[in-house]
Amino acid sequence: MSVYNPLLLRLLRVRSRAVLRLGRKVTTWSPVGAAFNAQAVRRPELFNKNVGLFGVPELSSTEGFEVVQKRALQETEQLVEKACSTPPGAVTVETFDKLSDSLCRVADLADFIKVAHPDPQYREAAEKTCINIGTTVEKLNTNVELCKSLKDLLDNKELMAKLDPETRRVAELFMFDFEISGIHLDKKQRKEAVNLNVQLLDLNNQFLMGCHMPNRIDKKALPKHIHQHFTNEGSYIQIGGLHADAPDDMVREIAYRIFLYPNEEMMGTLEELLSCRNKLAKLVGYESFAHRALKGTMAKSPDTVMNFLQLLTDKLKDRTEKDFEMMKDMKTKFNPRNPTVMPWDHPFLSGVIRAERFNIEPSLYSPYFSLGACMEGLNSLFTQLFGVSLLSEQPSAGEVWNEDVRKLAVIHETEGLMGYIYCDFFYRPDKPHQDCHFTIRGGRLLDDGQYQLPVVVLMLNLPSPTRSAPTLLTPAMMENLFHEMGHAMHSMLGRTRYQHVTGTRCATDFAEVPSILMEYFAADYRVINQFARHYQTGQPLPQSMVARLCESKKVCGAADTQLQIFYAILDQVYHGKPQSRSTTDILMDMQQKYYGLPYVPNTAWQLRFSHLIGYGAKYYSYLMSRAVASMVWRQCFHKDPLNRENGERYRREMLAHGGGKEPMLMVEGMLQKRPSTEDFVDALVSDLDPDFETFIMDSEG
Repeated sequence: MSVYNPLLLRLLRVRSRAVLRLGRKVTTWSPVGAAFNAQAVRRPELFNKNVGLFGVPELSSTEGFEVVQKRALQETEQLVEKACSTPPGAVTVETFDKLSDSLCRVADLADFIKVAHPDPQYREAAEKTCINIGTTVEKLNTNVELCKSLKDLLDNKELMAKLDPETRRVAELFMFDFEISGIHLDKKQRKEAVNLNVQLLDLNNQFLMGCHMPNRIDKKALPKHIHQHFTNEGSYIQIGGLHADAPDDMVREIAYRIFLYPNEEMMGTLEELLSCRNKLAKLVGYESFAHRALKGTMAKSPDTVMNFLQLLTDKLKDRTEKDFEMMKDMKTKFNPRNPTVMPWDHPFLSGVIRAERFNIEPSLYSPYFSLGACMEGLNSLFTQLFGVSLLSEQPSAGEVWNEDVRKLAVIHETEGLMGYIYCDFFYRPDKPHQDCHFTIRGGRLLDDGQYQLPVVVLMLNLPSPTRSAPTLLTPAMMENLFHEMGHAMHSMLGRTRYQHVTGTRCATDFAEVPSILMEYFAADYRVINQFARHYQTGQPLPQSMVARLCESKKVCGAADTQLQIFYAILDQVYHGKPQSRSTTDILMDMQQKYYGLPYVPNTAWQLRFSHLIGYGAKYYSYLMSRAVASMVWRQCFHKDPLNRENGERYRREMLAHGGGKEPMLMVEGMLQKRPSTEDFVDALVSDLDPDFETFIMDSEG
């Protein structure tokens, strides 16, 4: 582990800035910018000791997973014994959190390694560890004696009154984990709950795997001239996606119809998955799976979610119709004989309209958004808002899983080292094609008063830098980098007492607020102007280009939002009261009521809806989080996005608590009022208004 050294930091700040020579021009970068704009250079590791993945010595080999797993399970036994034998009090919650931390430090790390490590032996060892730790967690969640030790505390009003609010909340969250596992049931029902949980794990995996499986069709069934757009596999054509950006109508239509063609086995898996979720929810005392999933969220109940989505639909109705009319006009230009807008047209046509109106070709922007420049921009933004700097560190031998992974120390100007971010930013063939944030180790207060520093990984899929040019980002890539870094700073700046509620371990409809808020910073000229420089000439990104980019995002915004509403409502209906009709019949009904484009016969989009696994009954969270982020931006940062006082208040009211405080209380603390459903809706609608723009100065020249 690196140790924070204030003197070292001062020396690094005053060192001459790194120089990257590209062609004839010379561009100067700070150390953090240079670390990301240049190809990774690793020191020879021949004589350096292998410190193990993430600095865990045992993980210098695959056998180490068994060692760390065994140690965690031994610690677990001791902590269970302590929890069951200690009189109820704050120490009960502390012991439960140590128990959770002991398992999570192994499980979270293994959960990441099993998908990200290029060595299949490491992936396999990590997968086994995840299964074994998962089995232990299932046993703990049905351990009656362990549950009783917590219940004795929760039932004692006098003791509970003496606990601080965070400790009380964490105690309640641990009890919720017991309840949803059926701890309060009799022995027979408890066994049924365990069996349903085991069954669900298997169904979840089956559905996720099936979601991404390509479909095949005989070559003879398709016109020869479009074969080139798809993968050829002998006498078959393989289609593994929607090809939504393809300019050819026929390519988009064929991809849509074939990729979404119903698979009977997958249909059965989804039906069984939804049935099992409902059975489990009812068994443990909830009206539906949606009621269980929404406990502890900002929304709290399915009724609130449906009211929010219906109200938003009503408010957007006229705009959505106008958006689809615009798309129809555009399609008429391309295809006068068949101007009807179909679901496969929506993403393509909205993109064409944006490009035509505002000339936002990504290649015009990319030279200004080198990865190093964007990282400098993030560093500058965090320094101004929070007094935090990103310091690039050279990983030790064996610490990272691939040589192009960068390591950042996050350092506060007075508090010192806050944690570490490992940046796995570059594309690899064996790497998941998704951008996400992984918690490797949660922060918590240790017995000696020190703080266990959080460790996270950010995973992106960017092109690697070359000898002649750095990685250049499109505007969408840049926005996504800011989004994921929002999650990372939530983890870094949280200072919860308990790791069970550290950083992003909070309600799903709150967890996306910090990341979406970062998208507003990424669209503000006053922020962009601090870092967007042409990688060869050093010229700043013209302000008029930023204005066009921001305005373009509002084009077809109502239709795009309505599509998200449709997905969210479909998710709610699937997880509500069971219905005597198929998932496809439900989809047809909801699409007709809440989208605006017709259902395509013999398609089953729901079989590609992978969010049903991780976001079951919570897909609405993206919209609600965006509404909160919009309100925070407008009220606190729109006038001055670099205001330190508001940055500190944002950290104090929202980021610092993780999941240790009720989400709506954090929102209320930041906004100085408790927003209503109407406030959420109005915030989303206002974002689409031409008169509400991210701050753009008078146009140039």
